[in-house]
Amino acid sequence: MAFRIFVGFNGVQRRTMFIQTANTPNQDALKFIPSTTILPPGARTVEFVNGREAHSSPLARKLFAIDGVRSVMFGPDFITVEKDPFVSWAILKPEVFSILTEFLSSGAKILLEDTAMNEDTMPQEGDSETVSMIKELIDTRIRPAIQEDGGDIEYKGLTDAGIVQLKLRGACRTCDSSTVTLKNGIEAMLMHYVDGVTGIEQVLDPEEEVSLREFEKFEEKLKKEKGRVPPSGGKGYDDSPRL
Repeated sequence: MAFRIFVGFNGVQRRTMFIQTANTPNQDALKFIPSTTILPPGARTVEFVNGREAHSSPLARKLFAIDGVRSVMFGPDFITVEKDPFVSWAILKPEVFSILTEFLSSGAKILLEDTAMNEDTMPQEGDSETVSMIKELIDTRIRPAIQEDGGDIEYKGLTDAGIVQLKLRGACRTCDSSTVTLKNGIEAMLMHYVDGVTGIEQVLDPEEEVSLREFEKFEEKLKKEKGRVPPSGGKGYDDSPRL
């Protein structure tokens, strides 16, 4: 979906702001692609997972002021907005478009100078050949593919056992298919091209770990409650799924 918005001041039409949207694998995250660059050349992505972290971005603060916005990520030429599950995109999307159009057409800075940039794959003194190859693969093969889906990936380290520690960001951070993405795609590629890599491990923030534990408890509770409910078809009814 794309919107061509005419931006004018004092009744004078100046230019057209073209904003395209793209769905992501995460139904609660949408990728907005405006007709202008978002981050300075060479920058990767910047993510804000709540309004408290958005002090260094005037645009992120405005987006978090919308009720239902859960996280914001800026890419080189896109913005990923994640919403709370109970909020409809039909309500949220027009508000996001309005803020993006007004802010991006104003010429104001998206990020303040003190914003910390993601430099996870920058070459570091002391990087082993294995680490250098992992970083190169992330930058050239893995990151571009994930950014296409409105997300990003961050290299966190390599253990002595050969486990690559990674963190998913943006639309991929809370996507139901994130585990599949890591295991079937990224792990297979790293193990194929880099000797010494034995697997990957997803790194979670403390808040994400708490949320995951609560979700697992909720799932377990549902399973127990389901076990106490008699089958819908009555005695002897086979309620197993048919293939």
